[in-house]
Amino acid sequence: MSAVDKAVVQPTKAIIPNSSQAAPVVPALMQAMVLTRPGELSVETVPVPTIGPGDVLIKVECATTCGTDLKAFKRGHPQIPMPGLFGHEYAGIVVSAGEGAKFQVGDAVLGVHSAPCGECFWCNEGQENLCESIMETKVLGSFAQYLAVPKRIVEKNMFIKPDSISFEVGSLLEPLSCVAQAVRELQPVMKNPAELDVLVVGPGAIGLLFVTALKACGVTDITLAGRNKKRLAVGEKLGAKTVSVNDFPKPEGRGHDIVIECTGQVEIWQRSIDYVRRGGTLMLFGGCPAGTTVQYDTKRVHYDQISILSPFHFGTEAVKQAYIWLGERSEDLALLLSGDRTLADGATIFHDLDEGRGIKYVIRP
Repeated sequence: MSAVDKAVVQPTKAIIPNSSQAAPVVPALMQAMVLTRPGELSVETVPVPTIGPGDVLIKVECATTCGTDLKAFKRGHPQIPMPGLFGHEYAGIVVSAGEGAKFQVGDAVLGVHSAPCGECFWCNEGQENLCESIMETKVLGSFAQYLAVPKRIVEKNMFIKPDSISFEVGSLLEPLSCVAQAVRELQPVMKNPAELDVLVVGPGAIGLLFVTALKACGVTDITLAGRNKKRLAVGEKLGAKTVSVNDFPKPEGRGHDIVIECTGQVEIWQRSIDYVRRGGTLMLFGGCPAGTTVQYDTKRVHYDQISILSPFHFGTEAVKQAYIWLGERSEDLALLLSGDRTLADGATIFHDLDEGRGIKYVIRP
């Protein structure tokens, strides 16, 4: 059994606050960040969303920025409608609960923005992350004062926030779940994690989350490659060796057992395979723009027996694993948070991220 298998357990059920407490007064309108078109964000007054049976309405305490948000801001994204409410990482407090809901008013919770149906072909094949309706039923709009979370997500992918985890760190559940899914895909080659040599390319939020997750799994030999010196410095604090991509020649020796690409840049997708050892694994995590292509030397892929993985999104077991890691690694994860911002700071936030300033910003609606 791998380190990941041992860590994936059901979290302890939290004590639910007294349901007799008075429900807070929820206004009819709220402030929300809206992505109107690429490069343009506005703060608008919109109706507070309504909820149905099993749903919950949360007051958003913290919402964090994401690389996907940055892509959408820069060039649009097929999964993020425009104009539309923006943001999908969150933690908050339940202010209204539909009939039969899993949580009650007053519960501090953290969750993700999607959940599998549990019934389609892919769910039945154990590939919940590829569920045929997981994207169509996702929830956007965490950069707002309130967020409605539907029953499907509430029941499968929402948790009580432990007192030991801040709302800020709790809002990292979603990106950490994506990394947890990727690590689960690596299980066949992670039977002896302490003996692995892993290269992570890209010191952004996802690359740093990979360093944290790999450390949690028992991997000790991790190299983080990139250009941003401040982000590389955070990687060193997390326990990785660091190297500049600009001065990064092909390995002279055996090469790395696992190479994880986290930039989503076509050039890096193509270069990454050069650092994998014969019989090793290349994980292409960063998403490139639709329609782009890469070329690999077929001799290298075939005769060197390179395994190529391309994990997407997450299933329920990955979310449970991420929830566990939040509790185990909360101090490390806090290093990824680059400061507080408001809804009105939207354009500034994403311009800063595009220029390499900061890692993940905390938005307090």
